[in-house]
Amino acid sequence: VMNVITTEDYQSTYWPKLERAIDQLLTQSPEDYIPISYEQIYSCVYKCVCQQHSEQMYSDLIRKITDRLKQVSEELQTSPPDQYIEKFNSALTQYMGALQSIVPLFIYMNKFYIETKLNRDLKDDLIKLFTDHVAEKHVCTLMPLLLEAHSTPFQITPSTMANIVKGLYTLRPDWVQLAPVLFSNFIPNILPPALESELSEYAAQDQKLQRELAQNGFTR
Repeated sequence: VMNVITTEDYQSTYWPKLERAIDQLLTQSPEDYIPISYEQIYSCVYKCVCQQHSEQMYSDLIRKITDRLKQVSEELQTSPPDQYIEKFNSALTQYMGALQSIVPLFIYMNKFYIETKLNRDLKDDLIKLFTDHVAEKHVCTLMPLLLEAHSTPFQITPSTMANIVKGLYTLRPDWVQLAPVLFSNFIPNILPPALESELSEYAAQDQKLQRELAQNGFTR
């Protein structure tokens, strides 16, 4: 028989254990990987779900990750233009990597609370947090820099460019409209079938956007 987990137990014992694991997953980079006991965390989540702490656990998880992403966004704001693209790329890569561990750890909460009570999915919710707290706040600064980098060979690696463009498309497909030609270089079939003559128009549209963003103070 499972011991009863009171609200006090949850706050003093169970959540702190989960919080430490989440912190570690959100901040570690691949080279300083420190193993965590997945079995222990998984079991901890399972017990909390069985004892009706899902709502509080979900709320704590969202708050914890939101706080971390606000910090990431602030760090990006202070990074110089020549490091900005790389910094954004590492923030995006690290977060998406962390989700690959965080989402499975909370599978019971997802199944028995988020999917059934909220009709949503944990992974979608956590991706939306990155969109809301990081990407949306930086996309207007990022796009002119990406367009400039794309037209300057060797400024950033093709893999970095591809990762960011595909990442932005995953977060918000309608961001394609910000730079159609740039996105079409990395994502197949997103532009309507174009005549050769129209391709130069798309390219001109990208350049026009870059000028407009610059005039509106989005250059760094």
